Amino acid sequence: MFTSVLMIEKALTSADVEFVTTLHGEEPVSFHVLLQPRGDQADRLLRAIDDIALGELDEAARERETPEGEDAAALGERALEVSLTALRGSGNEAEGRLVEDHPLDSLRATVEEIGADEVIVLTDPHYVEEFFHRDWASRARHKVGVPVLKLFSHSKA
Repeated sequence: MFTSVLMIEKALTSADVEFVTTLHGEEPVSFHVLLQPRGDQADRLLRAIDDIALGELDEAARERETPEGEDAAALGERALEVSLTALRGSGNEAEGRLVEDHPLDSLRATVEEIGADEVIVLTDPHYVEEFFHRDWASRARHKVGVPVLKLFSHSKA
């Protein structure tokens, strides 16, 4: 069985589930999902810049409406449950947890703990972070010791 750590920031869509579950053909996959909801003040400006870069001015103006703190954690728990249910429904093993602080440290610890074969980072595009190589995938490549695959989500957060 192939073991993947899947790092996400929102609930997986059915297209996302199909995308990640077909990467290895018919080989069964065990997914260990880490979800860090994006919702703190530091992320707000970067998300707004990403929205502007995509020509989504209305989205940029609504960034202040993104839940933070306990509200973000509650939404994150629901998103994690939806994602785990969908992955299990596709015939794969799946477990997961929310990551609140230091996502890359949690990622590295999880990879080491379970002996993961790969890391999949599935997020919306984050152009500013990616340009400066500060996105999760770019930083994880230097920390985890296994291949890191960067994929873009099939829907906007």
